[in-house]
Amino acid sequence: MNVLHPITTQRTVLRLVEVADAWKLLRYREYNREHLAPWEPLRDDAYYTLDHCVQTLAESREAVRLDRAYPFFAMDLSGQEVLACVTFANVVRGAFQACHLGYSVALRRQGQGLMQEVLETALPWAFHQLDMHRVMANYMPRNERSGRLLERLGFEREGYAKRYLQIAGVWEDHVLTARVREP
Repeated sequence: MNVLHPITTQRTVLRLVEVADAWKLLRYREYNREHLAPWEPLRDDAYYTLDHCVQTLAESREAVRLDRAYPFFAMDLSGQEVLACVTFANVVRGAFQACHLGYSVALRRQGQGLMQEVLETALPWAFHQLDMHRVMANYMPRNERSGRLLERLGFEREGYAKRYLQIAGVWEDHVLTARVREP
C-alpha cells in the first residue's frame, strides 16, 4: 500500500505517527487532559507518562503495518506541536472496505475550523489511498460541534446506538454516521 505522507494543509502537516513522537504526544495529552476528558474513556495516571506514549505509538505503527488502523498527527507547519489527532481505525477489507474515524483537536485550536481543514484532506486520502468505500464516525448527541462538523463533511446519520461506548465512566448513547465514497 502506498502511504503518502506528509500531507500539507494551509495550517498543518498531516502525517502518520512515529514512535519518536512520544514527547509530542505526551505534551498533547497533558495540555488537553481536561479538555478531552468528557469525550474519552477514563484515563489512569499511567496514560500521561512517556512510557505509555511510547507504547501507544509502537502499537500504532504495528496497526499500520497490519493494515488495521492509520493514526495521524496534524502538526503545526514547523512539525513541533501536535494540533490534532486523526485515526482511521478498525479497518475491514473485502466486501466491506470500511473503517471508523476518530479525531480530537487541541483546546487552543478548537473553534477555528482546523479539524474541518484537516479532515477535508484526510478523508480523500482514506477513500483513495486506503481504498475505503465507507468511513463511519459516531458522536455523542450532546457533542453538537462534532455533529455539525461531520454534517459539513458529508457524513449522513444512519442510526442511534444506546449506551454505545463508555466515555468518562458512563455508557453514552451515540449518533451513528457514515460517508460513502463517491462513485
